[in-house]
Amino acid sequence: MSQLFVRTGIDFSSRQQVLAHIGEEMLAKGVVHDTYPAALLEREAVFPTGIALEQHAVAIPHCEAIHAKSPALYLIRPTRPVKFQQADDDAEIDASLIIALIVENPTAQLKLLRRLFGELQNPETLVALLNAPDSELTTLFQETVLDPQPCIQN
Repeated sequence: MSQLFVRTGIDFSSRQQVLAHIGEEMLAKGVVHDTYPAALLEREAVFPTGIALEQHAVAIPHCEAIHAKSPALYLIRPTRPVKFQQADDDAEIDASLIIALIVENPTAQLKLLRRLFGELQNPETLVALLNAPDSELTTLFQETVLDPQPCIQN
């Protein structure tokens, strides 16, 4: 069971600022070890996580499971897209949705990544997530992307 944290209406000037924010927030929530913020930045530099989809782009930053204390997801819908380097290209994309994965088990991480890729490739799902009112975003994400996995909202 993963905890789900959701944040909207936050402005970032760079992906480094996003990653630093994720590191600080997840440390404050107690779901990661002190090594997580640096590991997240280092992994993104070597293995970028920006994904260009049909109409929009997302970023799914994550790092090795050894930096996690408990599984969690941190869904961020920034006020404006943030530039992330593409996972499969040197180009940059404008990520409208950022989903940080915190997992303890590498096998679970791979399964969750596959599920996210599959669901986010549906243009209707992504548009719904981008346009949902803040009050409905958590439920919509759970129902469209995570279902049937129960999550705790904090």
